[in-house]
Amino acid sequence: MELKVLNIKGAETGEVVTLNDEIFAVEVSEHAMYLDVKAILANRRQGTHKAKTRAEVRGGGKKPFRQKGTGNARQGSTRSGLMVGGGTIFGPQPRTYEQKVNRKVKQLARRSALSAKAAAGQIVVVEDFSFEAIKTRPVADMLKNLGLAEKKTLLMMPHHDNVVSISGRNIEKLNIMVADQASTYDILNSQAVLFQKAALQKIEETLG
Repeated sequence: MELKVLNIKGAETGEVVTLNDEIFAVEVSEHAMYLDVKAILANRRQGTHKAKTRAEVRGGGKKPFRQKGTGNARQGSTRSGLMVGGGTIFGPQPRTYEQKVNRKVKQLARRSALSAKAAAGQIVVVEDFSFEAIKTRPVADMLKNLGLAEKKTLLMMPHHDNVVSISGRNIEKLNIMVADQASTYDILNSQAVLFQKAALQKIEETLG
């Protein structure tokens, strides 16, 4: 697949790039993408939820009422899970939600995500750029010129650019990442993937 390279003003530069078919034209594996995205979201969970058991709540030394003659079920402690103020029965405890996915499956998932975006015409290539000062306006203008102002956009860069990253972080629908760090979830969670030209080489080195 060939794409025209645009500049930050949205005009064609006259240059054309050829997307690597091994990355942008593979057979899409929905199952691989499902496994990878599920693991990514699971690994984001802190797992710090905690409810106190009857052994951890305060009090409970005195028997709440006598054993017989009240008509109620017998109770030995006010901290029972059946009593108001008692511990929680089978409540949540700290745990890890970590899931592991094989490297080959993760790579297949990322290739599938990029191929799906390419097939849907949601990949845009822009010439390499940077800015002299940290300002949001140039980034916002670039997205407007490229027709991406109203779309959730993932900007792929060949390397970290502090000026561009800080300039664009206040734009709600823009996510800026180094190309080899973008996950399957990041790609699928965007409506358009905007590549700096040099970032294509970076992604080929990672997934090629």
